[in-house]
Amino acid sequence: MAHRPAALKSARQDVKRQLRNKVVKSRLRTEQTKFTRMLQRGDLAAAEGQLSLLTKLFQRAVARKIVKANSAARKQAHFQRRVNELKAAAVK
Repeated sequence: MAHRPAALKSARQDVKRQLRNKVVKSRLRTEQTKFTRMLQRGDLAAAEGQLSLLTKLFQRAVARKIVKANSAARKQAHFQRRVNELKAAAVK
């Protein structure tokens, strides 16, 4: 445990940041689950709307340095690919 006042303050700030980051990451996981369920149901319109929301949330998390940029880009590309596959299947 920290002893100096500045170290104690840093520890308090770390806890606050950790809680804030936890909320953002939890929301991302929840929205990803919703998106996956929409794809499984074959609900293309809802999945596209959810993809838009997911992209926005990922970009905001990257801007706040909660999620690494490459991880966010990789996941967004994966989700976009899945929507495109669903579109292609719907056209056939």
